[in-house]
Amino acid sequence: MMENNRNFFITIALSVAILTLWQVFYMNPRIEAEREAARIATEQAQATQPAQPTQPAQPGVPPAAGGSDLPGAPAPAIPGAGSAVTGGMVARPDALAASGRISIETPRLSGSINLTGGRIDDLVLKDYRTTVEPNSPNIQLLNPSAMPDGFYAEIGFIGGEAAGAVPGPDTVWTAAGDATLTPSTPVTLTFTNDRGLTFTRTIAVDNDYLFTVSDAVANESGEAVSLSSYGRVARIGTPHVAGFYILHEGLIGVTGTEGLQEIDYSDLAEKRQIVPGKSSDGWLGITDKYWAVALVPSGAEAFQPRYAYFDDGRERYQADFLGDSIQIAAGETRNVETLVFAGAKETARIDAYEESRDIRNFDLLIDWGWFYFITKPMFYVIDWLFKLLGNFGLAILATTVAVKAVFFPLANKSYKSMANMKKVQPQLMEIREKYADDRMKQQQAMMELYKTEKINPLAGCWPVLIQIPVFFALYKVLYVTIEMRHAPFFGWIRDLSAPDPTSIFNLFGLLPYDVPSFLMIGIWPLIMGVTMFLQMRMNPTPPDPTQAMIFNWMPVVFTFMLAAFPAGLVIYWAWNNTLSIIQQGVIMKRQGAKIELWDNLAGLFKKKPKPAE
Repeated sequence: MMENNRNFFITIALSVAILTLWQVFYMNPRIEAEREAARIATEQAQATQPAQPTQPAQPGVPPAAGGSDLPGAPAPAIPGAGSAVTGGMVARPDALAASGRISIETPRLSGSINLTGGRIDDLVLKDYRTTVEPNSPNIQLLNPSAMPDGFYAEIGFIGGEAAGAVPGPDTVWTAAGDATLTPSTPVTLTFTNDRGLTFTRTIAVDNDYLFTVSDAVANESGEAVSLSSYGRVARIGTPHVAGFYILHEGLIGVTGTEGLQEIDYSDLAEKRQIVPGKSSDGWLGITDKYWAVALVPSGAEAFQPRYAYFDDGRERYQADFLGDSIQIAAGETRNVETLVFAGAKETARIDAYEESRDIRNFDLLIDWGWFYFITKPMFYVIDWLFKLLGNFGLAILATTVAVKAVFFPLANKSYKSMANMKKVQPQLMEIREKYADDRMKQQQAMMELYKTEKINPLAGCWPVLIQIPVFFALYKVLYVTIEMRHAPFFGWIRDLSAPDPTSIFNLFGLLPYDVPSFLMIGIWPLIMGVTMFLQMRMNPTPPDPTQAMIFNWMPVVFTFMLAAFPAGLVIYWAWNNTLSIIQQGVIMKRQGAKIELWDNLAGLFKKKPKPAE
């Protein structure tokens, strides 16, 4: 039994060591890179503040997509083939002034629609900023194609020769008057080709992040025509991503029998295109950590989804669909509707759109992970408590209390078993002395004692083990949900989703120098380490030297490891340790078992006897 215990704890130690090395040498550099990228983005945004959209200037900005970009056309087989895309070094004010635009103004969005191509390619999120600083720039979600980081959504048509010119990337739409798109005032765009087809596009937006694009096609050509609608979300260049295994950033969609598709930028660049089967419902787009742009075809006709990569002039990624052709008889008008989501991945909004618009699995736009059945309920609990308490940090503390209450019967049983272990310590020592030279008999005698006294020697591990799924779920919630982004606690914690910004190695900011990321051991990680140390000292010192060493070093290792984790997680762990200490103390006192805390603490300062020679 002792051998099994030793192996168990050695396994824990090795796991912790691996996690620590991974955190220090892999995650910390990525976190620093992410911070640096955010700083650069902030400086760039400050240097190029969005100009006020203007009405027609010089239409005809070079499109970010040519023939091979359009859904239904094959991706170029040779790098550089297809229609090369020019531009890419244009500043925002110049890019916005290069074509006619319709302003967008809602409670949560501002920007404009490009009349060339009818693209939604200029969008600012009013409620979110690049950093926790109140004067930092707002998040610029969408950018015109002429910019180095172009990002836009486009709806159009593909037709045969009989249809003539149909709306595409180069089409210049006509807007009536000086219209502004608001939740109460949809805008109408029109385009009439040389064959007698009139396209009337009505664009509406709600109070949040959902655009409704309704196209009415009136056929006055005198003959039947065939058209197919398409939609695409295109991104120029490869964006900076966290590259963290618990979070997907890249192309995404739910269509057909394949269901959820999550495609990394690097994978798509290698494969060049991924074409799932046809679908009659679903959605597709491109997602960042906190923001996303997605298209929802109407579902009236089946459509072919596609994820493609192009490098003919400018590197770009695209999620698109091509609807089945529709026949429009002479004198007939057909309607096509497409939804465009462009905004923050707020859980309540995403869930509401899924239900109200009947969008299949739209909640998967947020990366809840494989254990969504734990992660998502955890978020709902924290969010409900936040609305009750007004602070996400307090909500995390309250959630911890609730989790402790749920697992109380199991923890109570574990601590009772540990109390019983303390009572039989004298008998265990006798067995060890009696069979000091026979490990096999020693183990058999100890097993018999455990059986007689109904003791589980590993029961003390359960309070730690049951924390693991809760810890993971909380980690996921803090890392992926936008509700936790820039959520303050108290004092120096201004963002629960970011690590504690203080460090003991510069006296928590009193000394005027920065420290390396692996030395960012803040106040809350230290509190966590102390509480973990005290919790371990509640139990007798393991007789096995290996186990004793592991127990002594685990608080130190966890302090360094968790220092780079979100502050909300560290606060949770410290609070959970504190509750466990109180809970264990009360239960052991009721069982009449001695609480070893004070003796163990005193023993740290006693002079160790020299081993007999």
